[in-house]
This record gives sequence, C-alpha cells and structure tokens, in this order.
Amino acid sequence: MTQQSPEMIHALAYGAYPARCLQVVSEIGVADRIDDEPVPVGKLAAACGAAPGALDRVLRLLTAYGVFEERDGGYAHTAASRVLRDDHPMSARPLLRLMGLPMHLDSLSVLQHTVMTGEPAIEVLEAEGVWAYLQEQPDEAEIFNHAMTSKAAADVPAVVDAYDFTPFGVIADIGGGRGHLLRGILDAVPGAEGVLFDRPSVVEALAFPDHPRLALHAGDFFDTVPAADAYVLMHVLHNWDDERTARILATIRKSAAPGATLLVIENVLPDERPTPAALTMDVIMLALTRGRERTEGELSALFDAAGFRFTGMTETSGTMRIAEAKAI
Repeated sequence: MTQQSPEMIHALAYGAYPARCLQVVSEIGVADRIDDEPVPVGKLAAACGAAPGALDRVLRLLTAYGVFEERDGGYAHTAASRVLRDDHPMSARPLLRLMGLPMHLDSLSVLQHTVMTGEPAIEVLEAEGVWAYLQEQPDEAEIFNHAMTSKAAADVPAVVDAYDFTPFGVIADIGGGRGHLLRGILDAVPGAEGVLFDRPSVVEALAFPDHPRLALHAGDFFDTVPAADAYVLMHVLHNWDDERTARILATIRKSAAPGATLLVIENVLPDERPTPAALTMDVIMLALTRGRERTEGELSALFDAAGFRFTGMTETSGTMRIAEAKAI
C-alpha cells in the first residue's frame, strides 16, 4: 500500500459530507446572494433563512475545496462557485438540487440492497421503479425535469458541433422529451425535417409553432417508431437493461431502411480506463434504474444483434459521445 492510499480511502470515506454541503448551499441559493464583492456570512444566512454559525462552517469546508473564497470578512466567488449561480450559462445548480433529492439520498442509503440482490435501490422506496416514484412525487419530478432541461442545454451544442447531420433529410429523435436536441439539429441543418417521438403523455404537452419542420409523433418505442433517414437517441438506452435495450433497437430496425443511421448519444464508456466520473454515473444508474452506462464493445454487440453495424465513435466537447451504426 502506498503512502497516498490511506489518504485516498479517508477522502472517499468522508466524501459524502462535502458533496452534501454543496447540494445544500445550492438548494438554498447561497451563490446567487454573492456578486463581485465578499458578503458576510450573517448577511448570507439572513438572505437564505439559514443559521449563521452552521452556514459558516459549511462554507468554510467548501472553501477548503476551492468552491468559495473567504476574504475581507466574508465569502467571495471563485470560478467554481460562480457555476452554482442560476444565471451562469453552465449552471450546475439544477444538477446539485437533483442529487440532493430524497430519490437519490434514500437510494444511496440502501445501496447495499442493490449490491446484495442486483435490484435497483429505488425499488425499496417505490416497487414500480424510478418513473413511478417521480409520478408520486411531483415536487421532485419538477426538480428532475429542470435538471434534465439544464443538462440538455449544455449537451446539445456540443453534439451539434461535433457531428455532421447535413446528409439526412428526415431525422427522428426517439424518446426525445421536450425536443431540445432535435430543435438544435434543425437550427443547424435548414434542409432537414424532424420527427419528435415520445410517449403520448409527453407529446400531448408539447407545441412547436416556431418550428414548422418539426412534427410530433406519439407512441411506444417498444412497439413501433416512424421511418427516418437517421435516428437519434440521447440519454435513452442507459435507462434500460440489455433485454429492453435490444427490444428498442429491434423496433427501430423494423422501421429503418438498409443504410439508415442510428446515433446513440450518451456517456459511452471506453473499453479501457473509464473515468471515475463515468463510472460514478454507472453506479447511479445501478441504484435508480435497471439500466447501465455501456462500453463501446457492449453497445456494438447490441447493435449487431438488432441488425445494425457499429461504424464509429464521435467525441464531443462535453461528456457525451456519439456511437454511430448503420442498418444492414
């Protein structure tokens, strides 16, 4: 064991506390109460409805990690803490509020159940799983949806910049939610038409009067999907186990003509040396869904079984990678 190893273990053992502090200060909006000058902790506490002494100790810990700076009798921003502001273009506040929900915290507390049984921890809280849980918890669902919208706002430009969508006349966004990705693609490719496909309950709540080239199509991707030249699935397949993922891909293949393109956009793991952040997301999927973050090889095998041929991986400037396959 190296000299560093005990320090690493101790850091991991206590790691939940700095993370929780970050979630709490994001929930109560501390960063939004600081502008260009340091703010005394008493003023911050009054603005956030917090206890001054307790808030001071939490901010002192985060300052030790470089999240805030303590100077001139108050707390000031660093580059890291500015990302906690609502008005930051890459704001992490929605994500941190999401990670601070009971859905995550309670699932984490029963993660041993998942390790021992292989069943998602969320099912201890709600037998029908995470989507049923969110239906029963509208306040948490609102925060979840806001976090997903915020993440899409960051991911879409990176995807559109990285991949050339111009060869496609009709692009179908399968499980496309509110259509952030598809609208970004259509803005970049004026000659393309888009089909946003999702469950009826999602589609019925949408309207895009400013996008005449975007059509809405309700349905079930385990049953049938519309025909298109290219199919994009962003943050979709990692929600499902291999059996259901295979069914989704087989459904798409039934509608896809030979040569049609399939684009799976998510946190695809490299076959060797995935990052700790990527593997953390995989364990989150383990705890909350029956899905997983897959390697290039695992995705390629699923493509082959469904009648697609893996043709390459495109990197983006963000965390997403684009796995491309062709219908054969």
